[in-house]
Amino acid sequence: MNLFPVVLFLSCALCGMAAALGMAVCRLRHQEQSMENAAHQIAEYILDRRKGGIECSEEGAMYRLFHEVNSLVTMADAHADSERRAKEFLRRTISDISHQLKTPIAALNIYNGILQQETADAATVREFTSLSEQELDRIESLVQSLLKMARLDAGAITLERSPENVLDLLEHIKRQYSFRAEQEGKEIVLEGDEQTVFSCDRTWLTEAIGNLVKNALDHTAQGDRILVRWQQSPCFTQITVEDTGSGIHSEDLYHIFKRFYRSRFSKDTQGVGLGLPLAKSIVEAHQGSIEVHSKLGQGTAFTINFPIMTKL
Repeated sequence: MNLFPVVLFLSCALCGMAAALGMAVCRLRHQEQSMENAAHQIAEYILDRRKGGIECSEEGAMYRLFHEVNSLVTMADAHADSERRAKEFLRRTISDISHQLKTPIAALNIYNGILQQETADAATVREFTSLSEQELDRIESLVQSLLKMARLDAGAITLERSPENVLDLLEHIKRQYSFRAEQEGKEIVLEGDEQTVFSCDRTWLTEAIGNLVKNALDHTAQGDRILVRWQQSPCFTQITVEDTGSGIHSEDLYHIFKRFYRSRFSKDTQGVGLGLPLAKSIVEAHQGSIEVHSKLGQGTAFTINFPIMTKL
């Protein structure tokens, strides 16, 4: 019996198995090396010495594994960036609040010191008591505005929408500021269709538009006019607060809705830079938008657009 073919077959089979085993071993070593590299990259990432995902040229299950790890890395990076931005915002906000509170508190200390020394002078007592009251009102306004913005930021506000007559709402705001306008020789004018109605949270929207009217009063002079007009289309309700005041410098137009922003061109020493950001937050909570157009020395117009949701 000729055993040569059998031996040849077995030899070929053994060689094939040995080659396959060798390839498998090489493959396993390659995968082990890839895993070692991945582990090293992950360790570097954890130690914050590396950014981005794991480099991978593998295929199949290894590729899917590394892809999922990279997805986790991307999510972790995004979360870390968000945390860093939140901490930086909190740091700046605390610094701004501290700065804003220092001025009225320092003024109160001075006024109280004068009052203690001038208790016999009734006129001096009345003057500095009035000044102290103004500074206390300023602190209260700052704290209240901060609380409102914090509630809006946290999503802790549920707007109680109901159909509101625009004229009625704006007349209420006009009454709030009519005494000040009269004292300063300014005019507040309302202009629009008396039958216009749209759905909003009256309390919060009164706050927003009231802040725009107050801002207009802050930046107008005797004889200037503040026009509040409105119109409605099938798609939106538009309210504009326009004044003939000092206008906004072009350098400031992109910053006026930032919290605590104070222009180097502004002569307003009382504002704390929260009225416009608060108005913007309230408008956006109504799914609305706000924009500003201004010419230096000619006046400013804030335009609010509220979409009519049933028409979308």
